[in-house]
Amino acid sequence: MAGGTRELTVDLGERSYPIYIGTGLIAELGRKFAERGFPVKSPILLVTDSAVEGLYAAAVEESLRASGYTVVRAVVPSGESSKSLEMLDLLVEKALQAGLDRKSTVIALGGGVVGDLAGFVAASYMRGVKFVQIPTTILAHDSSVGGKVAVNHRLAKNIIGAFHQPEFVLYDLDTLASLPIREVRAGLSEVIKHGLIWNADFVAWCDDNADRLLALEPDALGYALYEGCKVKSIVVSRDERENDLRAILNLGHTIGHALEAVAGYGELLHGEAIAIGMVGSARLAGRFGYSADIEETTERIFRKFGLPVRIPDSCPTDAIMGAMLHDKKFSEGNMVFVVPTAIGSVEIRRDVPSAWVTDIVNGLREGK
Repeated sequence: MAGGTRELTVDLGERSYPIYIGTGLIAELGRKFAERGFPVKSPILLVTDSAVEGLYAAAVEESLRASGYTVVRAVVPSGESSKSLEMLDLLVEKALQAGLDRKSTVIALGGGVVGDLAGFVAASYMRGVKFVQIPTTILAHDSSVGGKVAVNHRLAKNIIGAFHQPEFVLYDLDTLASLPIREVRAGLSEVIKHGLIWNADFVAWCDDNADRLLALEPDALGYALYEGCKVKSIVVSRDERENDLRAILNLGHTIGHALEAVAGYGELLHGEAIAIGMVGSARLAGRFGYSADIEETTERIFRKFGLPVRIPDSCPTDAIMGAMLHDKKFSEGNMVFVVPTAIGSVEIRRDVPSAWVTDIVNGLREGK
């Protein structure tokens, strides 16, 4: 692999897999496929989107073909709307036309939408084929690790999905240089999230290095993504199917997913919605008697990174609360939230009164 590559392992026994983080890694992809014994005779389906295709698809294909592989490209529209059953149907049709067999591999080249969609294709095609993640956004450092793949229903995000682990994750930092600043900020929201749930020292480091991260300085960014992926890999290794511990990774997601659904997928970027949701969770911490510093620190750091911390006026409280009823984290009539107990520590609360949540949503929507 390229020099200076950081490597992590998601420990799942026989299904363990590596995460590679570094520069120049796409050029090494074909060699990595060969080293890991991917069959040359089975076609590969490369799924990407219209924003990424012209930037990196040719380089991915060139690397694979140089090692003897046959690659078929499938391009979906950029944006959350592509995570749909209709797009799943089109990609399965493409796979059939390309002659993908049980030993074939689906590659996701793009952000979280492409990763979720291509991963669900891989999970469902012929009851499961191999899958490789090549994330091209900062946000996807979270979604590309852990094997949660899905498409959306019009009433709920990620409600149709599966657990399907990749063979490996190849994170080429060179691909991040083309990101618009809004997507950089949104991606860093999830990086900070991993610190908020697990590592207070990392939160402080992000705070101190905000300017370097926003400028995409390779050393700072590589370290931050390594630390974020490390938290994700530890949690997934201990609880692959979200029976208990893995749910802590949903900090901010109960309100955040509802905001995405109400605003219309794409109106708020995922990381923006989750930042607002994490501020809401920090306010819940105060309701449970935890330190006021949690809310102050959470809101301050997201403002520092240029992320929204208030709900848009276009999202009424009733609609947000209604969307939460469809969320997978609504259980047995109680509202389930990941609530911070301190910076770097959280707990799962299954006893959150809906009246508290309504008050917090109202306060965030009204700018209080």
